[in-house]
Amino acid sequence: MELYQKEKGYRYNSDTLFLYDFIASFSPKKSSLLDVGCGCGILGLLLKRDFECLEVSLLDIQEDNCSISCKNALHNHLNIHEVIHDDFLTYSFAKKYDYIVSNPPFYHQNTLKSTDEHLCTSRHSSYLPLEALIKKTSQILSNRGYVLLCYDAKQSDTLIHLLHQEKLKVENIRFVYTKLGAEASLILVRARKNSKTACKIEPPLIVMKENTFTQEAQAIFTKSQTKSVSWQG
Repeated sequence: MELYQKEKGYRYNSDTLFLYDFIASFSPKKSSLLDVGCGCGILGLLLKRDFECLEVSLLDIQEDNCSISCKNALHNHLNIHEVIHDDFLTYSFAKKYDYIVSNPPFYHQNTLKSTDEHLCTSRHSSYLPLEALIKKTSQILSNRGYVLLCYDAKQSDTLIHLLHQEKLKVENIRFVYTKLGAEASLILVRARKNSKTACKIEPPLIVMKENTFTQEAQAIFTKSQTKSVSWQG
């Protein structure tokens, strides 16, 4: 899948591809799905490509990202339900969603901010605070609906606490490690509204072994089949 991106500013990385693979492993059925902070649209578009039955909506606070997402949907012949240019936290949604997915910004306030506004907005949690994100997600998620997201592994305790606080029961967790022996760098989470299912800790995803990608990581990249194209808008 060819995806237009800005040459400068925020560009998707492996985190989103690992989240895509995590979501796809649960084979989402016919339902409505909202991708929050969609960027160039990669996550929602990959899921629409693989699960045509999904009614996919994309949302981003940055106008350029919404324009790029529309272009990417058309370029890849994918029928997206809508692209919303607005602030997720203040937007008045007309309906509830069965799935909400997101690779939200998780650089905290003590991290040096870039002077590039596009990059800064995409990376720093101050533009989409985790607590507010989860609270609003719970409000617009249908009963028994799912939220699937990735986040900084070092903030796993806060993430799980906030989900539980909003009656979003964590059903599946998977940690991502750059290599064996390293600390986890990323947490992948699937939580369900008003669920009573016990939490399952999935096998770890190891990205590198002896300076090369592991078979599983390479399989995810191959499955994604993404190629970047320079956005000239």
